[in-house]
Amino acid sequence: MRLSLRFVLPLLIVLGLIAYAVVPLTDRLMTQWSIKDLDLRSRAIASATETSLFEGTTGQSVPRARMQSILDRMMQDERLYALGFCNARQALTYRTDKLPGEVTCQPQDAETSAFKSEVLELSKGPLHVSYYPLRGSGGVMFGEMILVHDMSFVRTRSESTKQYIVYFFIFMGAIIAIVTVVVAQLSWRGWVSGTRALLHGEGLFRPLSPGAAPELRPIARDLRNLVRDLETGRRFRDDSQTDWTPRTLKELLHKELAGDEVIVVSNREPYLHVRDGERLEVQTPASGVVTALEPIMRACSGTWIAHGGGPADREVVDAKDHLQIPPDHPRYTLRRVWLTEEEENGYYYGFSNEGLWPLCHIAHVRPIFRSSDWETYQRVNEKFARIVVEEAKTEDPVILVQDYHFALLPRLLRQRLPKATIITFWHIPWPNPEAFSICPWTKEILNGLLGSSILGFHTRFHCNNFLDTVERVLECRIDREHSTISFRGERTMVNRYPISIEFPGRLLRQAKSVEEAHKAIHTRYDLPPDRLLGVGVDRFDYTKGIAEKFLAVERLLELHPEWIGRFSFLQIAAPSRTRIDQYQRFQLEVRELRDRINQRFRSGTYEPILLQTSHYEPEDVLEHYRAAELCFVGSLHDGMNLVAKEFVAARDDEQGVLILSQFTGASRDLPEALIVNPYHTDECAEAIHDALTMPSAEQRDRMRNMRGILHDFNTYRWAGRMLIDAARVRARNRFLDRVAMYDLLSPP
Repeated sequence: MRLSLRFVLPLLIVLGLIAYAVVPLTDRLMTQWSIKDLDLRSRAIASATETSLFEGTTGQSVPRARMQSILDRMMQDERLYALGFCNARQALTYRTDKLPGEVTCQPQDAETSAFKSEVLELSKGPLHVSYYPLRGSGGVMFGEMILVHDMSFVRTRSESTKQYIVYFFIFMGAIIAIVTVVVAQLSWRGWVSGTRALLHGEGLFRPLSPGAAPELRPIARDLRNLVRDLETGRRFRDDSQTDWTPRTLKELLHKELAGDEVIVVSNREPYLHVRDGERLEVQTPASGVVTALEPIMRACSGTWIAHGGGPADREVVDAKDHLQIPPDHPRYTLRRVWLTEEEENGYYYGFSNEGLWPLCHIAHVRPIFRSSDWETYQRVNEKFARIVVEEAKTEDPVILVQDYHFALLPRLLRQRLPKATIITFWHIPWPNPEAFSICPWTKEILNGLLGSSILGFHTRFHCNNFLDTVERVLECRIDREHSTISFRGERTMVNRYPISIEFPGRLLRQAKSVEEAHKAIHTRYDLPPDRLLGVGVDRFDYTKGIAEKFLAVERLLELHPEWIGRFSFLQIAAPSRTRIDQYQRFQLEVRELRDRINQRFRSGTYEPILLQTSHYEPEDVLEHYRAAELCFVGSLHDGMNLVAKEFVAARDDEQGVLILSQFTGASRDLPEALIVNPYHTDECAEAIHDALTMPSAEQRDRMRNMRGILHDFNTYRWAGRMLIDAARVRARNRFLDRVAMYDLLSPP
């Protein structure tokens, strides 16, 4: 019994303290809710009477006799305590007998020309007094209605509620005390022995011993069921993590984010429109960002905001620059943003691609920074910020900002939508602090990015470089254990999210067989059926190592002349940034290199290198992947490079070899590829030789492992991980908001 009392007395004290804290809070909330109800009621009564008190022909209030009749009818409402009417000169021209003398007309100025209410504590009790401005045509005030409600019912209601709460806690205390006393009277020895048995696994994995307390047997059974449920739940979580699909992502959005609004912002649009004579065509840009994000938007809907760069883009949008896409089966909204030629030159070609792009890629091209480009970059980021706010339907959307074109946008959005969850993903590498400090506006860029709730990179190495840069440049607090940055009272999570592709891909279901693709590609390029084919798919960019791949093919034919006439390398190089001088020079050098190598090894119609510099739709690229014996991804520096993953996803026959640069993020995700240093020409040449001679069984083993990785880590999981982290951030922020509200409501 003493043991029971030792437990019961503290418990009753705790329940009493909780009741002591809950009762005043309940009283305060009840009063606030009642005041809000009376505000709404007063607005409704005054609004319904406003038109009756206004004389439309004269623009003044109705005659006094008619006003008296109208207001007398209003007083028939048994809940109204008193009424008053003030004319435009703030004179009280009508009042009921019970209108307190403390209530007078309000001066009509900028602050009081709107609805106002207050609570008066009088000897007869509290009264709710509201002042409703009456307006005629053109919004001109012609008077003010004073409505008074008796709030004695609030006190009565509050007292009843407090009694119920006290009775509830007394009842709960009694029940707990009784249960505690009963439990304490059970056999202590049986409980001790039974507990020891449970701790040793009896009842969970084997039956309880006969000497154990019999009352523990239901507990053991419940524990067994709990362990089984936990094991089932663990398996379910594992399955959800390894089988990410559009449905999984959609369920995640509705479960973790409660269907919150999702907005994507990128420079590159997922579809662009061009004219071919009288025919309007839809093209998919060559972009890793589009490849990764487009399936996600199909799954979760929302709005994608992007620069409308297609020649015929303006012809297909509505009056608000909206377009429902994809064209074949609309799932989400595209909002196109129009840029002038000056804006495009300064923001995109100038600061983004002559400045930030070479700065972040170790490709030995000097970055160029101009003040005029920086000013344009700022203006365009401001423009996109305004449009995001226009498109946001809620005050707390989830906004996914994509890439280096919008380094300032997160901060601009944080200022305009402080409750939004902003996820910024930096798709290109982030260099070390010394390299990034070359940029004259390093502080401004870091400040802009730290407006993000979550900042993502492809690799942990890039995350660490960013943390080092922030630590070197800004005064902030960095928690490296949790990879967070606290700057100006705001917290940004910096994390690794390796981007991926849709797997299995939609296009693969309608694709030609490998045999059909092989025949079609060889026919298209007039290649003999037995010609072995290597393929490279890149934008025509100096960071992609296109020249290095050509030199590797040349070295292959020098070291292994048996491949002359038997192997050709087909490079698809989509036109990119052709207005920039460095790109023009690079593309000319690549063409000259191709001509030199082909001239050296040409024999009849044989050419070792085929260079295609036109745009290819995803269906065409997929056909090339399926027809090739190998794919060579030779980037000199890359955040991820999704071409490597696209090739693996395309090979459902589990054949083909991927040669992959060690300077890509993909080399960390796909170790079964032949990893090479693209600057080491001999190593790359031998890798091509190894790929062409690799046994079918080894190809299958490597490809099967890489496809398994893509299955587990596809683009839906990439997005899902970011959105799960976003959900945690939102939950934490909402919790802090509730704590702040409780602090405001709690007594001093």
